[in-house]
Amino acid sequence: MLAGVLAAVAAVGLVALSVILFRTLGRGTDDRDPGGTSAGHAGSMLSSLFLLVFAIAIVVPWTSADAARQNTYLETQALVETYWAAAPLPVPDAGQLREGLREYARYVVDDEWPLMAAGRLGPEGTDRLESLRAYVAGLPVTTDEARDAKSAVLDRMADLFAARRQRAADAGTAPPPGVLLLTVVTGVLVVVFPFLAGARPRGFALIPVTAMAILLGVGVYLAWNIAHPFSGGLAVKPDAFVSALHEFQRIPEGR
Repeated sequence: MLAGVLAAVAAVGLVALSVILFRTLGRGTDDRDPGGTSAGHAGSMLSSLFLLVFAIAIVVPWTSADAARQNTYLETQALVETYWAAAPLPVPDAGQLREGLREYARYVVDDEWPLMAAGRLGPEGTDRLESLRAYVAGLPVTTDEARDAKSAVLDRMADLFAARRQRAADAGTAPPPGVLLLTVVTGVLVVVFPFLAGARPRGFALIPVTAMAILLGVGVYLAWNIAHPFSGGLAVKPDAFVSALHEFQRIPEGR
């Protein structure tokens, strides 16, 4: 933040220095025309700056939401693979583990997903997975098949933990600091620039200015609305976990 303020001060100082220097040297002519070189150059650069910042404010959240959506399907793939891997375990143990996985998926859909709009996961979800992993790790195994199944379940649960950590990181994703603020500031400057340059639009000339202001306002609102991957217009829904719950019903029971 301090660096940005210093950069702005330095830019203003450069303009002031240029004015003093060129006036002292007697170079150039006064430019008071709203359509002159100064206004034209400043207007085009200001428009370019707004487009650049606006593109960042749109593209970054869009790609973040898309990546977060893909990661939820990777997480539920690990969840379903864990469910499948539990099949060779002894019947009481396999049934208890599978029930715990179903309860975890329901918890994510019903209780945890609303919390993710605020940028965090529920602590109970991690506790549930830790309890399931501790349960599997403590299972006594007496056959090679059960031993292999236990190892496979623990491997799949490691993938599940990694995917959950990635979802936590996705929930905390936000655009670079100051991007939305800079989008608003540059948008306002683009709207009022003709007036600052000395132009006084009247009659039909106000129609394009008004239309531009409306569209810029809508664009800035959309940029704010999609800023978080789990809320707003591009919010990632728990569709992957809902699909996993349906898939659990189609997986045959263990032995």
